[in-house]
Amino acid sequence: MSTPSAPLTGVVPPLLTPLTADGEVDLPSLERLIGHLLDGGVDGIFALGSSGEVAFWDDARRAAVLEAVTGTVAGQVPVIAGVIDMQTDRVIQHVRAAERFDLAGYVVTAPFYAITGPEEIDTHFRAVAAATDRPLWAYDIPVCVHAKLPAAQLLRLGADGVITGVKDSSGDDVGFRRLAAANRAAGSPLTLLTGHEIVVDGAYLAGADGSVPGLGNVDPSGYVRMHRAAQAGDWEQVRAEQDRLAQLFEIVFQPTDKVGPAAGVGAFKTALRELGIVETNTMASPMTPIEGAAVDRIREILGATGLLDGARAGTDA
Repeated sequence: MSTPSAPLTGVVPPLLTPLTADGEVDLPSLERLIGHLLDGGVDGIFALGSSGEVAFWDDARRAAVLEAVTGTVAGQVPVIAGVIDMQTDRVIQHVRAAERFDLAGYVVTAPFYAITGPEEIDTHFRAVAAATDRPLWAYDIPVCVHAKLPAAQLLRLGADGVITGVKDSSGDDVGFRRLAAANRAAGSPLTLLTGHEIVVDGAYLAGADGSVPGLGNVDPSGYVRMHRAAQAGDWEQVRAEQDRLAQLFEIVFQPTDKVGPAAGVGAFKTALRELGIVETNTMASPMTPIEGAAVDRIREILGATGLLDGARAGTDA
C-alpha cells in the first residue's frame, strides 16, 4: 500500500521526450528541456506520460528516459513517472523496473484494451498500490483508455490510502468541479492536478491544487506565474496569463494534416525546436514531424505570445 507523503502541488509538466533525427532519445536536448522547466520554476516533473510518448516506448527506452531525467533533475524537484500499460501485471512490472530510480511516485491509468468496469478498475489500482510503498496518482484520461474514473471511486481509493491524487486529463470540466467539491466535503484526501491546459484558471477556481500542462514544456514560466497568482488570489493576473497561454495553445491547431499526439505533442516539439531548446521535432514512429507552412504559423504564434523575445536563435547559441 502506498505510504503518505507531502502532497505534490503546483506546476508539474508532463515531460516531452526529445528524439534525434533517427528516433533515438536525444540526451542533450532532454537535458536542455529539463533545464528550461527548472529555470521556469516548476514544482515537479512528470516523466513517461502521454506527452512523453510513453505508449510508443519499450522497456529499455522507458528505463533510459527515467535514468536521464532523474540524473539531470538530481532531486531539485520531485519526479513522478508513468507506469502505463494495458493490464495490471504489466503495470506492476514497470513499477518494479522503476524502483531503482529516485521517484516520488507513479502515475497509473485504468487498464485498457480489454473492456473493464468499476470492479476491475478498483482491483487494478489496489493491486498496483499493494506492489509499492511509493504514492500513486490516478491518471484520468478516458480518450485513451475509454473509461472515465468516477469521483466516488477516486475518493474511496483516496480515503483507503490507495492513491494520493488525480491527474485529470478528462477534459470534463463539470466532472472535475464535482470531484473537487466532493473532495473538499470529504476532507481533501486527494490532491487534484488538471491537465486541461487552456482552462487551468477555471480549475483553480473549482479547487485544483495544480496543473500538469503539456504546453508547460513550451512555457513553464507562464503556468508558474498563473499558479502563484492563484495562490495569492490575484485573479486578474490568473486570467491574463490564461488568456495568453490559450493564444499560445493555438500552435496545436496549425498542422491541419495531423491528429492526436502527432498534432499536439508534435506542435510542442516544433515550438521547442524553434526556441532552440531541442534539436529536432522528430516523433515516435509511425508519427511524422510537422513540416512546411505549419512551422511558420507556429513560429508566428511564439512571437505573438512573447516567447521568441530573447530566445536562442539555435541550439548552439
